[in-house]
Amino acid sequence: MFDQQGYQIPRKPLEALQINVGKRCNQTCRHCHVDAGPTRTEVMTRKTAERIVALLAQAPAVHTVDVTGGAPELHPEFRYLVERARALGKDVIDRCNLTVFFEPGQKETPFFLRHHQVQIIASLPCYSKENVERQRGHGVFDKSIKALRLLNNLGYGKEGSGLTLDLVYNPTGPSLPPPQNELENDYKRELKDFFGIEFNRLLTITNMPIQRFLADLRRNGSLEGYMDLLVQNFNPQAADGIMCRYLISIGWDGQIYDCDFNQMLEIPLGRKKRTVWEIDSFDEFRDEAIAFEDHCYGCTAGAGSSCGWVVVKGE
Repeated sequence: MFDQQGYQIPRKPLEALQINVGKRCNQTCRHCHVDAGPTRTEVMTRKTAERIVALLAQAPAVHTVDVTGGAPELHPEFRYLVERARALGKDVIDRCNLTVFFEPGQKETPFFLRHHQVQIIASLPCYSKENVERQRGHGVFDKSIKALRLLNNLGYGKEGSGLTLDLVYNPTGPSLPPPQNELENDYKRELKDFFGIEFNRLLTITNMPIQRFLADLRRNGSLEGYMDLLVQNFNPQAADGIMCRYLISIGWDGQIYDCDFNQMLEIPLGRKKRTVWEIDSFDEFRDEAIAFEDHCYGCTAGAGSSCGWVVVKGE
C-alpha cells in the first residue's frame, strides 16, 4: 500500500476550490463517502462562508468553485456562496442529487441555478431504475428523471445553451467503472430514447473505500478484495493527474484539506490542521506535500477517478 511518508507528487498551481457546506441531505445512499443524510446537523456558518469569499477574492488563479455537501442546496449559505463566487467571475459547480428540487423550499432552486449559469453535476448512478434504487432508495429514479426533464426545459444540457448538465456514474458494488466514453454513449442513447433527456457529459467515479461504502465492504467481507482490485489497477498516469494537485477542499467548519475524500477522513492538508481563519492566502499551500493514504488508490486505478472527468483521457 502507499508509503505515506515517501510518496510525493508536487502540487500544480491552484485552479479549483471545493467547498463542502454541510452533511445534511434528503437521501441516504449506500455508496456515500460523506455519510450524509437527513439527520446530519453539520452546517457552514455565514461567518465561515464570508471568510472563504474574502480569500477567494485574493485568488485570481482559482477559476472554479465546486460546491458540495450533503445536498448543498439545502444549506443556508449555498445561495450566498454561489452569488459571491459568480460576482468574482468564478465558474461555479453545484453537486446535485436531483431529488432535492422536490424538497420544501426548493421549487425555485433550478431557476436560481440557471440565472447564475451554475454548472450542474448531477448524480445518476445508472439509467436503470432497479440499479439506481438499489443504491439510492425507493422513488429516487422517477424523481431524478422528473428533475432532469425540468433542467432540460430550462435549457440545461441543450446544445448552444451555455448551461452545462453533466451526470455522474459510480458502480453499484466493489468494481471499477467501465470505460467512460462507451458508457456515456449508452447513457445518452437510453435517456434520450426512453425519457427524452439530454445532457453534456458523463463522469465515471470510482467508489472510495471510506465512510458508508467502507462499512458496506466490511459487512459483505469484500474490503480486502476491493483494495486488491484498486492496487492491482494502479496507473502512474492517473496518479500524475489526480485532483489534489490543483484543488483544495474546505470543510463546513472551515478546516482545510487536500481533497474531499481526505476531508471525510479528517486528514488535513499536508497533515497540518488549519482553518480558513489561520491563513492569509491560498498560496500558502503551494509547496506543501499532499497527504496520501490507502484510499487514494481509488483515484489512481484504471483510467483514474476524481470529482470530475476521468484522469487519463481516451479511456
